[in-house]
Amino acid sequence: MGEYFSYELTHVCAQTGARAGVLHTPHGKILTPIFMPVGTNSAVKTLTCDQISNTGAQIILANSYHLYLRAGTKLIKKFGGIHGWMNWNKPVLTDSGGFQVFSLSNLRKISEDGVEFRDPKDGKKHFISPEMSMEIQQDIGADIIMAFDECAPYPCDYLTAKNAMERTHRWLERCFKSKNNPKQALFPIVQGAFYDDLRKESASVISKFEAPGYAIGGLSVGESKEVMNHFIQLTAPLLPQDKPRYLMGVGTPEDLLDGIRFGIDMFDCVLPTRNARHGSFFTWDGKRNIKNKEFYDDANPLVDDCMCYTCKNHSKAYVRHLWRCGESTAATLLSIHNIQFLIEFSQKCREAILQDRFGDFYNNHYSRFISNK
Repeated sequence: MGEYFSYELTHVCAQTGARAGVLHTPHGKILTPIFMPVGTNSAVKTLTCDQISNTGAQIILANSYHLYLRAGTKLIKKFGGIHGWMNWNKPVLTDSGGFQVFSLSNLRKISEDGVEFRDPKDGKKHFISPEMSMEIQQDIGADIIMAFDECAPYPCDYLTAKNAMERTHRWLERCFKSKNNPKQALFPIVQGAFYDDLRKESASVISKFEAPGYAIGGLSVGESKEVMNHFIQLTAPLLPQDKPRYLMGVGTPEDLLDGIRFGIDMFDCVLPTRNARHGSFFTWDGKRNIKNKEFYDDANPLVDDCMCYTCKNHSKAYVRHLWRCGESTAATLLSIHNIQFLIEFSQKCREAILQDRFGDFYNNHYSRFISNK
């Protein structure tokens, strides 16, 4: 993995095969399994870097597609890269922009060279190739960067899925050839849509590339939880045992439990902050909504014994009052709670793995998380 990145597989739970590890990066170590907050435009919505750091976040995400369009990656490079730009001294991961580009549907055109697309905000035409994706991400300067891939639509026929997967593999080779910064770790991505043989083939192909870690993409795109879990369970064991495995775009408490059970180490999702902006917050008994009348005079914190800033300092009644008055502080307080809840939850999963009791931990909590769906 080189002098800048290393991964230690610390323990595998005897009950389930769930994994605990340590990923070392140029900006610090990451204890896995881990939830990673998403800061799409180089900021986690409604929060400052200090607030994010205080949640216990070990690593955050930024989106190279959005940063390429605004503020421009050359500008970010002038500030010393994403760490100097944000004043964030911990690890950062950027995704390649592939998912965002392909989600534009009628605004983009895919070819072997790359993807031509129009900015949905101003209509300006752009083109991103695997080589350009690497240049963009190297300008941004994240510790972990993602290969430029083609995420097949859901649902799609077998030929469409196969063609997208094979192009992803060809683009992966071009990504590795054009990446030249040893202080950045390039993660390949498994594709193959919802076909077992394609997922197996993709996992085999990308595993032949020597990389500091590997990702599973193209899930949580509209399929049922049962279908998603099938493909996680199928794919994760096919990836190298001695490298971290990253499940992209997945991050509810129950999703973390399932992913960790199947051998996933890293997760990210926009849901904690998106849910917060809609008044929703995580509890040990599923999601609740601060708008509910039952919290009108509730003097208790969002979650008893939660150590986040919000729960240590404010009542449900106060946060509900802010929400009803349209105060943006309500979204900030709920975001702090939701992010710290998932980060602390992932570390509780880690403790259970290290003590060979993750199966019991899973059984004790899974049904509670889905009780208020």
